[in-house]
Amino acid sequence: MTGYTMLRNGGVGNGGQTCMLRWSNRIRLTWLSFTLFIILVFFPLIAHYYLTTLDEADEAGKRIFGPRAGSELCEVKHVLDLCRIRESVSEELLQLEAKRQELNSEIAKLNLKIEACKKSIENAKQDLLQLKNVISQTEHSYKELMAQNQPKLSLPIRLLPDKDDAGLPPPKVTRACRLHNCFDYSRCPLTSGFPVYVYDSDQFAFGNYLDPLVKQAFQATARTNVYVTENADIACLYVVLVGEMQEPAAIRPADLEKQLHSLPHWRTDGHNHVIINLSRKSDTQNLLYNVSTGRAMVAQSTFYAAQYRPGFDLVVSPLVHAMSEPNFMEIPPQVPVKRKYLFTFQGEKIESLRSSLQEARSFEEEMEGDPPADYDDRIIATLKAVQDSKLDQVLVEFTCKNQPKPSLPTEWALCGEREDRLELLKLSTFALIITPGDPHLVISSGCAARLFEALEVGAVPVVLGEQVQLPYQDMLQWNEASLVVPKPRVTEVHFLLRSLSDSDLLAMRRQGRFLWETYFSTTDSIFNTVLAMIRTRIQIPAAPIREEIAAEIPHRSGKAAGTDPNMADNGDLDLGPVETEPPYASPKYLRNFTLTVTDFYRSWNSAPGPFHLFPHTPFDPVLPSEAKFLGSGTGFRPIGGGAGGSGKEFQAALGGNVPREQFTVVMLTYEREEVLMNSLERLNGLPYLNKVVVVWNSPKLPSEDLLWPDIGVPIMVVRTEKNSLNNRFLPWNEIETEAILSIDDDAHLRHDEIMFGFRVWREARDRIVGFPGRYHAWDIPHQSWLYNSNYSCELSMVLTGAAFFHKYYAYLYSYVMPQAIRDMVDEYINCEDIAMNFLVSHITRKPPIKVTSRWTFRCPGCPQALSHDDSHFHERHKCINFFVKVYGYMPLLYTQFRVDSVLFKTRLPHDKTKCFKFI
Repeated sequence: MTGYTMLRNGGVGNGGQTCMLRWSNRIRLTWLSFTLFIILVFFPLIAHYYLTTLDEADEAGKRIFGPRAGSELCEVKHVLDLCRIRESVSEELLQLEAKRQELNSEIAKLNLKIEACKKSIENAKQDLLQLKNVISQTEHSYKELMAQNQPKLSLPIRLLPDKDDAGLPPPKVTRACRLHNCFDYSRCPLTSGFPVYVYDSDQFAFGNYLDPLVKQAFQATARTNVYVTENADIACLYVVLVGEMQEPAAIRPADLEKQLHSLPHWRTDGHNHVIINLSRKSDTQNLLYNVSTGRAMVAQSTFYAAQYRPGFDLVVSPLVHAMSEPNFMEIPPQVPVKRKYLFTFQGEKIESLRSSLQEARSFEEEMEGDPPADYDDRIIATLKAVQDSKLDQVLVEFTCKNQPKPSLPTEWALCGEREDRLELLKLSTFALIITPGDPHLVISSGCAARLFEALEVGAVPVVLGEQVQLPYQDMLQWNEASLVVPKPRVTEVHFLLRSLSDSDLLAMRRQGRFLWETYFSTTDSIFNTVLAMIRTRIQIPAAPIREEIAAEIPHRSGKAAGTDPNMADNGDLDLGPVETEPPYASPKYLRNFTLTVTDFYRSWNSAPGPFHLFPHTPFDPVLPSEAKFLGSGTGFRPIGGGAGGSGKEFQAALGGNVPREQFTVVMLTYEREEVLMNSLERLNGLPYLNKVVVVWNSPKLPSEDLLWPDIGVPIMVVRTEKNSLNNRFLPWNEIETEAILSIDDDAHLRHDEIMFGFRVWREARDRIVGFPGRYHAWDIPHQSWLYNSNYSCELSMVLTGAAFFHKYYAYLYSYVMPQAIRDMVDEYINCEDIAMNFLVSHITRKPPIKVTSRWTFRCPGCPQALSHDDSHFHERHKCINFFVKVYGYMPLLYTQFRVDSVLFKTRLPHDKTKCFKFI
């Protein structure tokens, strides 16, 4: 320590002591290192040896160095957590192993199923291939049988016009022209569509002399006609307008004949040409009398027997309203039936029969036999005697107060202006029309003008002279609108007129109004009628009617439609099958070329419509003989009792002679999305539903995120051009069924109610069948009609907010019904249902049918509709009175007939429910 101390303090020491210290330090470090090596190496070995070789004691307390149990080890605090982790991991591994084995088992099973499916697919492919072979063989056999049992038919060869074509062999006499020897049918195949080429009169010299108003009106209607084509090479018919001339002697007959023969497609004889001479004045001369027209048809208002060819030429009505539509407000009503005068006549005969025969030497040379007796003197004496008898109030004047209108020889000239004559006819029950004394004057423009004016104001025409050819006489049934009496029976005219009943008079007046509106009133009606006459004569079907192309609004579907328990709770009633196959459209009308006489039957008494009653066939003015309800195609078919049966079989069967039929729901809506979605969901599961056409009447499109319900049938959302209630009745091309259920978006109807209404409609397809009934009433203090919605046992209207009707009426409403009615519906945003009831009752002369509903019709809690407005009923009063003025009478008919089902009254077992009753 001393030396060490000395060293620290920097003291002095000898060298021996320093070496000893160094050596002792080295020995100490070596020994310390060896000791540590022995401890670190040999001690673990010895400990391991003892721990592994010592005998285990019998008692647990003597196991000093032996291995301890797991539970004892886990008692150690820092090992406890590790044991717990080990146990949880072990359990998870066991579970995963079990799942792995389970999945391996399922995979094995699925592999077995896949193999089985592959085998079944192969078998199905083999079966399908066999079925295809069988079908192919069956089709081949069917074609062979059809080829063996049917003659080979093909479309006729189309022979196009040729300028150098000499045409048919000329007839011996020009007056002998008929369709079989003067018309070339080969240029008008049945499938040609009846193309018509109209010459431009301005390109020819005679066009400079035409009345500008007549020419302008004719050109306007020709541009819009569906049959007119600009390709003259494919035309079936060629039309040329030659009159009315501005001046009677504007062009010489020889010059006119030369210009006609120089027409580009005249082809030497003018076959398949129609020369039209329209008259606006009563003194229109017979422009074509001394003109050789060859094989061309002539259509005009004045004919001599020497030039008229029955069944070939056409007697047309005068063109009074050239560029204007008739004003329905100025047309008198058709009731009361009896007017101030029983009959009236005003006219002056400028030239007698004998003087005309003496002056017209060229005409007398064409006559055969002696001149006929002139009955005009007897007619004058008889009519004056009736006037003097005072039995009935009549007015006959045989001398005009002012200068009479120019007229043909032996013709009774018109007196006064047109407005004065119409005012007198408005006071006349009958209007006498005395034909010219010359029997060779078949028809004159003066007689045609008298007929036009009488029909216009509702005076029943009484024609004295059976030799007259009335306009379109070979097609129209004039005995339904007029009386044609031979002149020798003039003494019996008074008795005949007094014997007619009021119902007959009203029927004749209504039919006369129909003829005037359809065939006489405008340039369009006259031109369309001329073409329809020729087309019908040569047996070419009319062009299809135009349908409204539905502009669909894209929408998302997929929302599962629920089922309203109130709508679906039908008790024990079996409504019929819900269609699982694709929607089935009504079969289209197939008899375009042939008609079976046994299928004809009249559907109304006095006002037959001018159009085919088929939604898929033409609606151009044709003939009353065509205006029938045919028993096939998409026309009104009489429906019988079906296949019979009782109880459950009766409920499940739709009945009728058309066992497979569906209907289309047309729903009008305006920005009521929630109400609309609820209404659509209620249609889920409705039997016999073909599709739903939603007429979106708002300019604002539906919400993009709106999810439409999936009700099992297509939902077509149609966008309209404007907000109009008339859109409810547009004949959309998406409507492929005859039956239409028009329903409001807030109407609540049960499925059994709808099905019952559909059954009833099938028994009365030409009528409106619906649920809410209304009626009209006469307001005595105000002398006007009223609309009444009070509950009553009597009704005359069924609201189209929930009603079935035929698609045919959609065409009539949109294209045939007077435009003034649709304009008023747009003005008031009201009355479209009243307009439809007026139309159907006017056409059929039958009231609607009310079907009793069991539940609330309107949607409880829905937003208020237009009908809740205070002015709603006032507007409907005005609508009814305006519609009466347009139609000229009240077409609505009262009825106490109501259809109810006994199944609505009492729940009966299936074996007891046999039929429904009519109350």
